[in-house]
Order: sequence, then structure tokens, then C-alpha cells
Amino acid sequence: MSGRQGGIVVPFALVTLIWGSTWIVIRDQIGSVPASWSVCYRFALAGVAMAIFARMRRVPLSLGAPGFAFATAVGVTQFVMNFNFVYRAEHFLTSGVVAAIYAMLLIPNSILAFLFFRQPVSRAFIGGSVVAVAGIVMMLIHEYHASTDQTGAVAPALVLLGAGFALAGLLSASASNVMQGTQIARRLPMVAVLAWAMLIGAAFNAALAWATVGPPVLDPRPGFLLGVAWLGIAGSVVTFPLYFTLIQRMGAGRAAYINVLVPVIAMLISTLVEGYRWSPLAAAGALLAVAGMAVALRAKAA
Repeated sequence: MSGRQGGIVVPFALVTLIWGSTWIVIRDQIGSVPASWSVCYRFALAGVAMAIFARMRRVPLSLGAPGFAFATAVGVTQFVMNFNFVYRAEHFLTSGVVAAIYAMLLIPNSILAFLFFRQPVSRAFIGGSVVAVAGIVMMLIHEYHASTDQTGAVAPALVLLGAGFALAGLLSASASNVMQGTQIARRLPMVAVLAWAMLIGAAFNAALAWATVGPPVLDPRPGFLLGVAWLGIAGSVVTFPLYFTLIQRMGAGRAAYINVLVPVIAMLISTLVEGYRWSPLAAAGALLAVAGMAVALRAKAA
């Protein structure tokens, strides 16, 4: 492998594997600690680590009032709304299915980019998106029937609730993503923006958690603490700079194929750890979702 290939393949593989693993780690964070406190701990750690990383890279942390307002908007949409919805979605859906839903992030991104920036949307992109959505619907139908078989009539409603949380989180993440197309986002150092956005998000999460579930709750289990560290450091501080490097080296379109592979990794882990039970419907849905997103991403890159 040449140095140039290693400079692409190794970061690509690391980002894919780490992001693919975060979904099952989130699953372990749910239960003993309220979701908002878990999200708070994750991004408090990630924000501090990202600020240290910025200082090591000699990136100035001063953003000015407009930049601070922008970081606040990113923090609220990405690190408060998005992840609170994600954690709640995994109360009712297996982690791999939530990851598959999030693979559709490019769809609302493109719709919002068209509405606000008039970026064109091709027929091939629309066709691929329709196929991907059909695949996700098939996977949710499988979840719906599986919950009926296991626990009776109440569980299917919870599957729909989980899907609703996942879609709400998807839209929140999309709003944050589209903000990156604004002029102010292009002027600001992204590492500094991420550091402030994570810290601001952690503060908002702490306020939300205290108002809704009371004082901080911490699970002393090594698994929980290691999970917070994995999500905060590996899943945030390590992967974001690598992902931005990949965009610079191979373009945003090709780098976005990580979003196709992440749910594949997440579904494999879900099968091994959560005992996800495949059916012909679920398998066909997963294949359609991956194929549809690949077509949509290829059309978007073109």
C-alpha cells in the first residue's frame, strides 16, 4: 500500500469502524442513567478534549460574538436535540436499525440545501433516496412484527415511537449539517467551533436533564465509564478531524460513502451483541437501504 493510499484507506477504515461501533455503545448507556445526563457527560468530555486538541494545533478558540452564536446553534441542534432523540430512539429500536435510519441523513440535507442554497437535486438522487426509504420502511415493518410476536399488542406502538424519535434526531442533525454551508461557517476554524458547540451542548444537556429528571446520576460500572470515554474521545474527537481530512483528500462525495458502510457495521454488531434476528423482509430492506443510499450518494457526488 502506498503512502497516499494509506493516508486515505486507514482514516476511512478507522472512521467507519468507530462510528459503526458507537451505536451499540449508546445502547449500553441507556437505562441506569437518564439519556440527557449520558449525552451531557459525553459532550462535556468531548468538548474539553476538542479544546485541548485545538490548542495543540494552535487553533485560536476565540470566535467573536457571531461565531459564538453560530457555535451555540450547532451545539443545540447537533449535540442536544440530535443526540437526545438518538438515545431515546434506542430505547425502542435496536441500535443497527437506528443507524440505518441515520444513513438517510443525506436526504434531508439535500432538501434543505435546495431550499436555502438552491443546490440542485438530480433524478438519480431522488430515485436512490426512494429506494433507500423503502428499505428502511421494510426494516421497521420487521421490527413491528417482531415486537408483536414477542410481547403483544403494546410493543408495536413503541416501535413507531422509536422511529419518530430517530426521524426527529435525523432532522436535527440535518439542520446542523446545512449550517456548514453558510458564509460564517466557512470563515471560522471548525475545530474551535466544534469545541465550543460540544461544551455549550453539554451545558444545555445538563440544564435539560436537571429540569426533567433531577440531579446528576452516574453509573459507576467500568462499562459505562469506558463507554462515555469511547463516545467522547474516539467517537467525537478522533473521528471528526479524520473525517475532515478525508473530505480534503478525496472529496465530500466519496467521503460520504462512510455513511453507507456505518449502518452495515452497526447491523453486524447488533446481530452479534443484541441478538438481532434477521428475516427475509429485514435482509431485503437492509440491502435496499444500502443500495439506495449508494445510488443517491453517487448522484450527489456527480
